[in-house]
Amino acid sequence: MADSIRLATIGTSMISDDLIAAARQVEGIEYVGTLSRNPVNAREFTEKHGGHRPFTSLEQLANCPDVDAVYIATPNACHYEQALACVRGDKHVLVEKPLCSNRYEAQSLYAAAELHHVVALEAMRPVHDPAWAQIWRELPRLGRLRRATFRFGKYSSRYDDVKAGRHTNIFDASMASGALMDLGVYCIEPMVALFGVPERVVAAPTLISDAQTASTNGIIDGAGSVLCSYGRRSGTPGLVVELAYSKISTDLLPCQIEGDLGTLTLDAMSVPQAASVMVRGQAVRGAATTKANAVGSVTEQLAIEPCDNNMVFELRDFVSVVRGEKLDTLWGSGMDARGAESSFTDVTLDALAVCDEIRHQAGIHFPADFRVE
Repeated sequence: MADSIRLATIGTSMISDDLIAAARQVEGIEYVGTLSRNPVNAREFTEKHGGHRPFTSLEQLANCPDVDAVYIATPNACHYEQALACVRGDKHVLVEKPLCSNRYEAQSLYAAAELHHVVALEAMRPVHDPAWAQIWRELPRLGRLRRATFRFGKYSSRYDDVKAGRHTNIFDASMASGALMDLGVYCIEPMVALFGVPERVVAAPTLISDAQTASTNGIIDGAGSVLCSYGRRSGTPGLVVELAYSKISTDLLPCQIEGDLGTLTLDAMSVPQAASVMVRGQAVRGAATTKANAVGSVTEQLAIEPCDNNMVFELRDFVSVVRGEKLDTLWGSGMDARGAESSFTDVTLDALAVCDEIRHQAGIHFPADFRVE
């Protein structure tokens, strides 16, 4: 491998712009060029970002000796095949969330990466953001964890297309998209990273189409609420987590983690900018009064550094894992690369299993669910 990891990207959307911008802030990585089926788009996008190798076919990119790693930011249904081709070309891959359409695909991709001695990592920003590592460290102050609410909802302009009967990839079952796979995963993966795998999942989806809807290629969700409960076999017995996500409305409520000694509040899931911990004082009895039900409670603002582009953190971790360097993660500082990679892999697989269960309950099916190999 060259002194710097030579990175190419697949996709010319805004998320690729942001990733390349983040790469300029990360040592040890160099942008080479971008793949687009349209030669003009490939050339113009590559030149715009200072690259020199536009690509027009997946085979060309996967076999290019001047590329060490590939960032994939295409529709969800394309992730597996594109990542697998790159892995078979001995390229490391950083794949935009969700890594694959379902857990089965992800397992297959990880197995191929291990066979070819390359790294496959999901670009899931909260799992790599130091703000979430700080939240992890604060959990003991909350006492026994009882409830948590993770939510992420913002109205998508693409829903206007759906209401008008027009097709859009963002709401298309054949593209493995929808609210769960776009925004819901931002709630599910931090939940799994912090608390482990829930023992029971109960989903209440808000569906915006049925099996006969041509514009969405079947059933797809616009929003959803999910209850995840943790039992005796989990690391957080007695905890119930409420997940709420939407692409057809805007959610203005904060996120919370509640324990019997205190409550942590967080302003956002994907790019946290503010958080606080309230440590409860002495509980007092109260009835129909406006008096506080605790005396001596203390609220502390957590020192979270503002970040305009937190893709920097996932990219730094990717570079460290590829290079075999120690890195600081949500679960501790100075983790060895193999241990960190294994932890990231476990979170991705477990989160996809939760997504699979939610989709099963909702009746949402993707093409990958029927793949037989």
